[in-house]
Amino acid sequence: MYIPGLVAIIIFYLLILLVGFWAARKSRKNGQSGTETEDVMLAGRNIGLLVGIFTMTATWVGGGYINGTAENTYNPAQGLVWCIAPIGYAASLIVGGLFFANRMRSLGFVTMLDPFQNKFGDRMCGLLFIPALMGEVFWTGAILSALGATLGVIVELDQQTSVIVSACIALLYTLFGGLYSVAYTDVVQLFCIFVGLWISIPFAMTHTATVSISSTWSRWRGTVLLIDAPYYVDNFLMLTLGGIPWQVYFQRVLSSKTAAQAQILSYVAALGCFAMAIPSVLIGAVAAKYHWTLTEYNQTVDGVIPDDQMKLVLPLVLRYLCPVWVAFIGLGAVSAAVMSSSDSSVLSAASMFARNVVKPLVWQSATERQVIWVMRASIFVVGAMACALAIYIKSIYGLWYLCSDLVYVILFPQLICVLYVRFANTYGSLSGYIVGLFVRLTAGESMLNLPPLFIYPNYYDDPTSFYQRFPTKTFAMICSMIVTVLFSYITDRFFRANSGRLRFDVFHCYKERHSATGSVRIGNRFNRPSIRTVKLPVQVTCAANGEEVIVNADNEEDEVTGQEKVVESTDLNQSNNSRMEDNATGGVTRISFYENNVKDGKKGKMKRSLQTTNQADL
Repeated sequence: MYIPGLVAIIIFYLLILLVGFWAARKSRKNGQSGTETEDVMLAGRNIGLLVGIFTMTATWVGGGYINGTAENTYNPAQGLVWCIAPIGYAASLIVGGLFFANRMRSLGFVTMLDPFQNKFGDRMCGLLFIPALMGEVFWTGAILSALGATLGVIVELDQQTSVIVSACIALLYTLFGGLYSVAYTDVVQLFCIFVGLWISIPFAMTHTATVSISSTWSRWRGTVLLIDAPYYVDNFLMLTLGGIPWQVYFQRVLSSKTAAQAQILSYVAALGCFAMAIPSVLIGAVAAKYHWTLTEYNQTVDGVIPDDQMKLVLPLVLRYLCPVWVAFIGLGAVSAAVMSSSDSSVLSAASMFARNVVKPLVWQSATERQVIWVMRASIFVVGAMACALAIYIKSIYGLWYLCSDLVYVILFPQLICVLYVRFANTYGSLSGYIVGLFVRLTAGESMLNLPPLFIYPNYYDDPTSFYQRFPTKTFAMICSMIVTVLFSYITDRFFRANSGRLRFDVFHCYKERHSATGSVRIGNRFNRPSIRTVKLPVQVTCAANGEEVIVNADNEEDEVTGQEKVVESTDLNQSNNSRMEDNATGGVTRISFYENNVKDGKKGKMKRSLQTTNQADL
């Protein structure tokens, strides 16, 4: 039993727990009661710029990030040149800030799936939740796997016990504090990683059993063969573009006070992600030429760390190449840091499940408080799934890659279409979903022991591994994008051409909209104007047959929704008001929305008024 490491673990765990509970208490003192979804999921949209930058950076810089980077640098079969995840995820933050952060925050969504639910309907949104959930679970599994490996080195516990205990601690403060606890523990996490890793670098590099990393550059730099270039680019694009459609990212974006702030924290966090990978690379390089037989580590094979122990490279360097007091700080800080990273992904997955799956599909009458309790129960389920993956998956870096795969192939093209393709609809979304999934699965995946159904050019196969050198992930993503746009355009033109064709609308995506002048316009049923601030005044008259008659509405179509021209947004919770239109038996309903700069009270809620006059009262 390594007593200094055990003491460090206890101290830093207590620090994270105390910060988490303090943040939960602080949120309640500030008026965040925890009974509304925005308060718990988005911290009341009140995350400041500095805390936002820290929590956005810490979103990516966790256990899988630092341990996986060191592992890949040390691995003689890959090396530094194949360690593209830090650069890829940093680039994803820049791309996300340029094209998605402002738009999502301006539209006032609560989760990443809200625009899908708004444009494609509840059931299609539930289908899109599957790859989003898998991505978050894989990501959390990578974090917990790294933490289990670290604890195994420090206190000599088996990985299963380490993972379960650590996950329970991380879930505890997330359960009560929501995003407030997650954000403030992320600040502590980033500080711990920075201090814990950088303080160990000088000692590891000057140890008597090590040689200069510059003299061993050829050992840990790695190489990319020309024949592997398409595969290399494919993985880089997957990490860059596949790192965008994540609830854990958009949760930070949507919790920002303004849309401009959401962009700024994305850009600054990208620099932070790249900088925080440097110490892990140096540690992996030191381990690559270290004489491990000269230490107390007795599990070497031919003088090097065996393949099944490569994910322990970072904690092994901290323990065996550094003084006790440095190992105390480094191992304890890294363990606390990777523990606090898991809370973000668990909260993200639970938030989407409660708000976008359970509420609209299973329990439509659920109140805000009941949705919050569903989210809290889901935290345990997601945590259990991630624990299972962390225990049974061998490579941290491989798990890290898997978590972006389906997100890149399925969700990224859907996100582009839902925000930038005006005519995108459920038919195109479902078609693109099926095609993208089919193309990706038929390409095979060695990490899942899934053999390929189709062999692409330059296929690599040997007794121990196989992979497609052809950029199958990007190819599947492009196929999904093309099919989504093409099918959406065809079906949109088909149904808008003639109202008689609406009887073929099996997904009930379209409906007639009657104007006061008697003209008929066919619009997408799921493009709810309720999540946006509609130009005033807007009158909706419900005739006796249940059809809508829109008076004084601008006939221009918004480029995103295909509905009436709109400006800023409120939040998706107002969609419940729009559903009243379909059930009305007659009368006039006037819905007035104010723009985002009009606040009501200290909590910054949007003003809105709903006035209904029944025909019997006229």
